[in-house]
Amino acid sequence: MSRTETVRKVASAAAVGGGSVSALGLGLYGVMRAEALIARRAIGDPLDEPPPNASGWYGRKRPGPAIRIALLGDSAAAGYGVDDVEETPGAHLASGITAAADRRVYLGCFAVVGAQTENLMDQVDRALLIEPELVIISIGANDVTHGVLPGTSTMHLDLCLGRLRNAGIEVVMGTCPDLGTVRPINPPLRQWARMMSRRMAKAQAISIVEAGGRSVSLGNMLGPEFEARPTDLFGPDRFHPSAAGYAALAGALLPSALAALGLGPVDDTPQAARGEGVRSLTRAASEAARTPGTELDGTREPARGVRGLLVELRHRRREPQVAVEKPSAELEPA
Repeated sequence: MSRTETVRKVASAAAVGGGSVSALGLGLYGVMRAEALIARRAIGDPLDEPPPNASGWYGRKRPGPAIRIALLGDSAAAGYGVDDVEETPGAHLASGITAAADRRVYLGCFAVVGAQTENLMDQVDRALLIEPELVIISIGANDVTHGVLPGTSTMHLDLCLGRLRNAGIEVVMGTCPDLGTVRPINPPLRQWARMMSRRMAKAQAISIVEAGGRSVSLGNMLGPEFEARPTDLFGPDRFHPSAAGYAALAGALLPSALAALGLGPVDDTPQAARGEGVRSLTRAASEAARTPGTELDGTREPARGVRGLLVELRHRRREPQVAVEKPSAELEPA
């Protein structure tokens, strides 16, 4: 889906359901469609060039064996809109992991611009060919813009997560970004986009935790930052992130990726002083939808409380930035 179609899709999804006008009403629908047309003009035409491919070897001259990682998702995972591969989320993540582990890293980036969750299994098929230890996923925005209900979206997600976890692969997922931060989208369309983004993010968090993975609330972490610094963190189209925005996205995912690989702090116990602790899954998912940078960890031995499945909630500190490498197509000797 092109960028110029995205906001129109948001308006249509907000106002139309099941082939008939919803309870939002014809008047509100007309307002949203008018706002969508204005936003489409502001966003402009899509780029012809695909994102730089972040796949390849990282950690030149570092020892092996290499850590194999797969990155799945949509345009945000692919790094749509930047010119240099070093500016993509994949390059930031792989460089951060190789620096923390002092080992080579092989990253396979299988993200596809415009992908919805129903398309994710195709990426899983290709990712399994490299036998990754860790899969990082960022998807969901296109589901919202196409009016896909969270339950339908997570039905597809559950199948993908089950296949990955059955293969013994660790999974970290950045939940649906906050489309309410997109500047060309005006109220009331913006409020609807924000509400549906958060519902999608909450449903995704529950799915990934139930599958034994980790979720990171990207939308609610990057949302306030993007609203406060729109000229820095959004790209020229004011819809996709800039290079700095992709660095912020990768910085949010990196601590959880390191923890999934066993490279996190020795004492990984949630700290009450930082607002961390054990919560029921539904309460934790709701809190993550409101609180910036929240990780929900479903990798521990499942336990149940009065209100259902219990999960560990954390606010991980971001790792120091490291020099971002350009991937190599071939493995270099240590």
